[in-house]
Amino acid sequence: MNSSAVIQMVNGPVVKASGMANYKMREMVTVGSKMLIGEVISLDGDIGTIQVYEETEGLQVGEEVASTGRPLSLKLGPGLLGNIFDGIERPLHTINSLCADFIPEGIGLISIDLEKEWHVEMDMELEVGDEVKGGQVFGKVQETSLIEHRLMMPSNIEGKVVEKQESGSYNIETVLLKIKDKKGKIHDVKMYQEWPVRVPRPVEERMVLSRPLVTGQRILDIFFPIAKGGTAAIPGGFGTGKTMTQHQLAKWSDADIIVYIGCGERGNEMTDVLEEFPKLIDPKTDKPIMERTILIANTSNMPVAAREASIYTGITLAEYYRDMGYHVAIMADSTSRWAEALREISGRLEEMPAEEGYPAYLPSRLAEFYERAGYVKSLCGVEASVTIIGAVSPAGGDFSEPVTENTKRFVNAFLALDKKLAYARHYPSINWLTSYSGYIKILSPWYTENVSGNIIELRNEMISILFEENKLADIVALVGEDVLPDDQRLIIEISKVLKIGFLQQNAFHSEDTYVPLPKQHLMLEMIKYLYDRAKEAINLGVPISKVKDEELFGKVMKMKYTIPNEDLKGIGRLRQEVEDYYNDLIVQYAES
Repeated sequence: MNSSAVIQMVNGPVVKASGMANYKMREMVTVGSKMLIGEVISLDGDIGTIQVYEETEGLQVGEEVASTGRPLSLKLGPGLLGNIFDGIERPLHTINSLCADFIPEGIGLISIDLEKEWHVEMDMELEVGDEVKGGQVFGKVQETSLIEHRLMMPSNIEGKVVEKQESGSYNIETVLLKIKDKKGKIHDVKMYQEWPVRVPRPVEERMVLSRPLVTGQRILDIFFPIAKGGTAAIPGGFGTGKTMTQHQLAKWSDADIIVYIGCGERGNEMTDVLEEFPKLIDPKTDKPIMERTILIANTSNMPVAAREASIYTGITLAEYYRDMGYHVAIMADSTSRWAEALREISGRLEEMPAEEGYPAYLPSRLAEFYERAGYVKSLCGVEASVTIIGAVSPAGGDFSEPVTENTKRFVNAFLALDKKLAYARHYPSINWLTSYSGYIKILSPWYTENVSGNIIELRNEMISILFEENKLADIVALVGEDVLPDDQRLIIEISKVLKIGFLQQNAFHSEDTYVPLPKQHLMLEMIKYLYDRAKEAINLGVPISKVKDEELFGKVMKMKYTIPNEDLKGIGRLRQEVEDYYNDLIVQYAES
């Protein structure tokens, strides 16, 4: 451990100290008499710069800075799921029980409960004298009723087992294994391991993305899918539904574990999340969704440096569960607030600003974060993934600002929220004209095999109808709809059916909040069939006033509510109704 250094300057969360020649970059330190947690971010000879993760009010020049001898790290072990942490993994429930409503300075780096006992089932096949390697599972703990916590060897330890505990109840500080490495050194293996937040956890192999993250949200699953292990951005201005969209993904996506990061959001909005999530019931298991969720809350009035660390905390927790073999989805809400924290710290460091005052390294920091997503084979030999879905909050909804523009470079699904759609109460307010997914091609084989051979072709045709309708909307705005030929007026009518009946989804309706893929496909086929039969009638000279039957079009729009997800026979009956109507209509006009 290094000798103490002395504070020379305090500028908000940035502290400069002398006597730091023997310190290391990214080393965790304690600052001042209150032992505030900080991290070394710059060294220049004897002078070091520290960013402090707590409020620095009252800190004085001349107070000491002490080394901890290690980087900012997390304790990773049982007790993470169902918990709510701040940006550096301090449990808010525990702090609340100790200190009421506010986090006091100098409370230290408390994390998961060290005293709670967990029932450990040790691997019965593992015996004294056996060789073990990094990442190998040596036991398990039932962390919640939904998730089995697999106890893994730290990735940097391998060797021979010289001592092993029997199955039983232990706290996380109990030594479960003693391992002798090739150099003869004995390593204690406990129920938890520590990992630096800024270092990606190792894997055996990074694999090609080939499966979608199924969300039950039609515009995502069919039009703009996200791959498991992929990256997506949800940019949108104030009130466009970013948080609600992420709630739907957290609740309904087929990820095993959710890590939700409230990064720099308003306190009242974060309070809604913290109050709502514990009440949510997991629809697949009928158990509280918190049993497979970790919440990280770092509101806009919390220390800005901890906000900068919060997304690294979240991704490290996600990687830990990925290494056990789970599919993890991480929701970062929002990366704009994280970038603002970078900007503030950069300004206090007197660095040369780049575009709109953001630091020049903003793109590389965003890349570092999003590149930690992936579909992998973990060190214990199982397939798992981390999917990153980041919300972006551009000021005034301006997508040309630096955070949105740079995020666009590093994600493969861009789900642009539109304030006009939001104000029209069309949710999710994802704009189908400006959004895109780069995963369509690589996911096509999965959709062909698991949904339908024609689903991608069907999706492409429906999107082309929406683009055609957008062009026609300009003409209609100038001269009215009546001047258009009937086939173009039909495109406008079918687009309404698509928008209201398929793309718009009601999060508060029991049948519509989540829609399984088979129903999504049949709904889209139904709309395509309606379009084909109506177009056939128009080509035979039937006027649009007869082709567009209000009652029939209304039934197709309402099938998302009227046809249960478990019984899709109603779509077949509706298709027959459409067929009968147009057969009679065509015969009637042929005779006349």
